[in-house]
Amino acid sequence: MTTKSKKLVYFEKWMDPVAEEMLAGKDGIDLHRLSFGDAEEGNWAALAEAHGYQLLASNEIQPPFIPERPLIERCPNLLAFSVTGAGYDMVDVEACTEAGILVVNQAGANSESVAQHVLGMMLALSKQILQSDRRLRLDRDDWDRWTYKGKELTGRTLGIIGLGNIGRRVSALAGRMFAMRVIAYDPYITPEDFGDRGAEPVSFDDVFAEADFVSINCPLTDETRDFVGKRELELMKPTAYFITTARGGILDEEALAAVLSGGGIAGAGLDVFAEEPPPLDHPLLNFDNVIVSPHIAGITDDSTYNMVSSAAEQWLTIFQGARPPRLINPDVWPAYRERFGRVTGDTAED
Repeated sequence: MTTKSKKLVYFEKWMDPVAEEMLAGKDGIDLHRLSFGDAEEGNWAALAEAHGYQLLASNEIQPPFIPERPLIERCPNLLAFSVTGAGYDMVDVEACTEAGILVVNQAGANSESVAQHVLGMMLALSKQILQSDRRLRLDRDDWDRWTYKGKELTGRTLGIIGLGNIGRRVSALAGRMFAMRVIAYDPYITPEDFGDRGAEPVSFDDVFAEADFVSINCPLTDETRDFVGKRELELMKPTAYFITTARGGILDEEALAAVLSGGGIAGAGLDVFAEEPPPLDHPLLNFDNVIVSPHIAGITDDSTYNMVSSAAEQWLTIFQGARPPRLINPDVWPAYRERFGRVTGDTAED
């Protein structure tokens, strides 16, 4: 039985209206919309009273309302942050844990959409779909259809860095649809997990050295920042393709441009950049064998509904005092239970 209304704030809008249907006026939840265009004083007043803060995507949150220590220190009632998708690199998780604040994500909610984007990039690159489309619109000189002869995915080797929710779906689709050999590096799963996810465990270097396609599907953390640079890219075969739909900051973009300039690999597909959107003079935008998209791998009608409904379900769980299923900082739970009781007057589960 709740004894105090729980105030949940968010900026601008949810990605799908299903959240309002699930949360507004239900279970003692006070759903409160904020806008970056409103006066800062009013936004800060609302955040200071808030028990929950539903975040926008990392490149859409505007300062000073970024979930870092300064904001945490100004929000004494805050119990939890919820991120839009799987990535939580914009949140100061350490500061949250120190303050007794939960951090939850929606891991798995957009994995199908991202995995299909990876396969789409693989097909577009290997079949030279975008290159031939651009050229067909430009002229009829010095080329014919044999200029853009492609390659099948069938039987080739896919290397995956990170075999979590997205990586395992990439593995399943590639293996079942195209009979690809799948190899992967992930130090956080067991040998049995690799087998269940349809991939052979190999070393980090072997992913780059053996694969015809390398797909980056790990989160951005202190460990994975600048994970892929000149050394790794130079291990790749000159006929291989590099693809990332993970996070900007994992790849050294200058190193990729240098390797492409020297013909070290056949091409690349990038959905994420360190700066988003990338500047128009970004060197990787000058290559005909590079295809790019504006961080939309996980943005489909299906995945936005899944992510928003997943977030709403977790807020219902959190405000009922139960442990949410996708908790990023589980060590916070004892401190959180004490704060939950003190702030709301309710009791959180053991």
